[in-house]
Amino acid sequence: MADLDDVRRLARELPGVSETTSYGQVAWAVAGKAFVWERPFSGADRRRFGDRPVPAGTILAARVADLDAKDAALTADPDVLLTIEHLHGYPIVLARLDEIDPVRLEELVGDAWLACAPAALVRDQAARPGPGPDPDDR
Repeated sequence: MADLDDVRRLARELPGVSETTSYGQVAWAVAGKAFVWERPFSGADRRRFGDRPVPAGTILAARVADLDAKDAALTADPDVLLTIEHLHGYPIVLARLDEIDPVRLEELVGDAWLACAPAALVRDQAARPGPGPDPDDR
């Protein structure tokens, strides 16, 4: 089980990250582009779930490299990751923070950063010792 403080810690460990807001919700950006942010469901989102239950808890939006990466992520983690009609055609997945494994959250945040970070920043990160996103995943 994770929360926004876990996301904050992971995001701040990455270079060039600033904390900001997006539509009144907390977000983390690199080079001015949000890569992860809190994404509560709007009334329209909730209506689109119809008879299906709306996932409870805090929802995190995360950018992915492309639509193929989105499809792969959704297939690999269907109990934790989801999408909604509003995000159709966008390389963004939603994560249920109440359900995500800490290691998977670290991967998700790192991959989201890689999807948005400028190439020079990615190269600098790759040269640093220790764990971090793998630029070869880009």
